[in-house]
Amino acid sequence: MLKERIWTAVLLAPVVLAGLFLSSFDVFKLFVAGIILLGAWEWANLSGLIPATARLAYTSLIAALIAALNYYSPNADFADFLWLTALFWLIAAFWVVRYPLASDWQSVWQRSLIGVLVLTSSWMALVHLQHQSNGVVLLLMLLLLVWGADIGAYFAGKTWGRAKLAPNVSPGKTRAGLWGGLASCAVISFCFVIYLELDLLTGVYLMLIAMLAGVASVLGDLFESMLKRHRGIKDSSRLLPGHGGILDRIDSITAAAPVFVLCLHLLSIS
Repeated sequence: MLKERIWTAVLLAPVVLAGLFLSSFDVFKLFVAGIILLGAWEWANLSGLIPATARLAYTSLIAALIAALNYYSPNADFADFLWLTALFWLIAAFWVVRYPLASDWQSVWQRSLIGVLVLTSSWMALVHLQHQSNGVVLLLMLLLLVWGADIGAYFAGKTWGRAKLAPNVSPGKTRAGLWGGLASCAVISFCFVIYLELDLLTGVYLMLIAMLAGVASVLGDLFESMLKRHRGIKDSSRLLPGHGGILDRIDSITAAAPVFVLCLHLLSIS
C-alpha cells in the first residue's frame, strides 16, 4: 500500500503542479474542470446513482454547468456566487456533528444536489483565485494550508490525540489533531504575511482567514467521510492506487477553497 501511494504521488505530482502553476488561465480552467468532473463521477456513486448511465448523466450535468459559468463570466468573477456555498458548509457542519441523527441530506436527490453545489463552487473558487493579481501565490497558500492542516493534524493526533473530534463520522480524527492542524495553518499564513509584506492589520486578517480555511478543510474531509459511511464504502473510487479516488484527495479543498476566496473577497485581499 505504501509503495503504491509513493509511486502514484511521484507520477502525478509533476502533472498536477504543472497544470496548477505553469499553465495559462484558459488551460488552468480546463485542468481544474477535468479534476472536478472526475470527482463528479465519484460523487454520483456517493449520491446513490449506481448505473453507469446515471453517473455519466450526472457528470455531464456538472460539465454543462461549468461551461455555462465560464460563458457567463470568462474572467472568473465568481466571488459573489460563493455566499450560498458558505451557508451550505455551515449546515454541513451541523449534519456532521449530529450524524447519524440528522437525515436532511440522505436521499439520492439531496446528495446529488449537494454535489452540484460543492463541485461547481470548487471550480468557481479555484479559477477566481488563480485570476487575481497574486493568484498563483494565493493558490499556493491555499494548497499549503490544506496540506498543512492534514499533516499537522496527523502528527498532533498521533502524539496527543485522546478525545475524538467526530467519532460517528471519522473515528481517527481527534480534537488535538484539529488544533495541531490549525497551528500548522498559523505558521504557514505567517510565512505568507512576511512574503507578501503585508501591514499588521492585513496580516492579522490573512491569518484569521487561514484559520477559517483550515477549519473548512477539516469539515470537507469529514463531510465526504460521512457520505462514504452512509454508502458503506471506504474510498470514493480506486482511481488512484494507494490513495483511493479523486474526491479522497480534494475533499478538503472543496470546502476550504470557497471559504478562503470569499473571505479574501470580503476583506479585499488579493
